[in-house]
Order: sequence, then structure tokens, then C-alpha cells
Amino acid sequence: MIILDHEQGTEEWLAARRGKPSASMFSKLITMTGKPSSSAQGYIDELVAEVITGETEHFSNSHTERGTAREPEARESYEFITDNEVLECGFIVDSTFSYGCSPDGLVTENGQSVGGLEIKCPAAKTQASYWRDPTLAVKKYWCQIQGCMWLTNREWWDLFTYHPKMPHVLVRVDRDDEFIEKMAVEVKAAATAIKTQVEKKQ
Repeated sequence: MIILDHEQGTEEWLAARRGKPSASMFSKLITMTGKPSSSAQGYIDELVAEVITGETEHFSNSHTERGTAREPEARESYEFITDNEVLECGFIVDSTFSYGCSPDGLVTENGQSVGGLEIKCPAAKTQASYWRDPTLAVKKYWCQIQGCMWLTNREWWDLFTYHPKMPHVLVRVDRDDEFIEKMAVEVKAAATAIKTQVEKKQ
């Protein structure tokens, strides 16, 4: 893996991600069951447009703004609860610079860097549903989490959902190599399709 050390959310970070399939959107390429997603072509078209225009549409609303604001507090809470050390990083790309991920942290446990961290800071109602049934959160972010493990070569990933007035939810998700193998096929195919489309313009 190659770590591009740009702070997440900055113009440099957006530029590094431009035109590249990213783990947070891998669910648009593959479903949790391992089948190609019906959203794939639309996502590919979006990334082609980013490359050609040089512009990235960065979606933001009250939910994403709340998550961004609470993430540092959530990270500190996770470190306190687990006694793990979290290394923040920017955008991580594969060796061909074709696709990547933006982890909320790489985790050192017992002195070994073997895992990662995905933080979600949902509304109280959503947090209550995750607290009631943590598998709801795992299913929702399955593709993103497995994608991060694939690209960082980690064996596990902690999903930490946080709300300052609600009980936290912490789930350790193990690496699923069978699913990752299927994911790699879809992500690499998307990257090839993007490159082919962009080259037609030149």
C-alpha cells in the first residue's frame, strides 16, 4: 500500500481520490453477497466525469458534518476503551494508483500494527438501532470495511459507532478473503473501465 498523507477533507485529499474507486463506495460496485452491484455503471460514470472535469462533488449535509465534528472525540473514546493506539492517515492507494481507501485509523494492538478502525457518528435514533443489533452496522459498512482490510493488508477492523449521549457500539470484523477476492475483481474492472473511457477523450 502507498499512504498519501493528506488530511482527510482537504483539497489535496479530494484531488488524490479523484477518479479512483474508494472503499467508502465499494458497495456501489459489489453487494454484501458478493454479486456485482446494479449501481456500478453510474459510479464509474461519476468517476470518469471527475477525471475529465477535474472536479469532485463532495457530498455534505448535517449528518456528514456531525460525523466529522464528532470523529476526534470518538477516536479518543475508542483509544481509552480499548487501550489501542490509532494512527490517522490520509488516502491509501494500491501500487498502480487506481483505487484506494481513507481509513479512520490504523490500529496498533499490543505493540503490533494489525488492524484498523472505522468510526461512525450517527444520529441518536440510528445509534439506538446499532446498539440493539450491532450486525445492522456491520452489514451497512461491510464492503467499506473489507475494502480497507484488502488495501491495507490488515486481518481485522474495528467498527466503532459513537454518540456522546448513547452507549457506544464496538464490533471487531474479521477479514473475509473469499469476499475480498470477489471485490478485487469488481474494483479492478471498474478501474480499467474508467481508464478506458478517459483515454477515449485524449
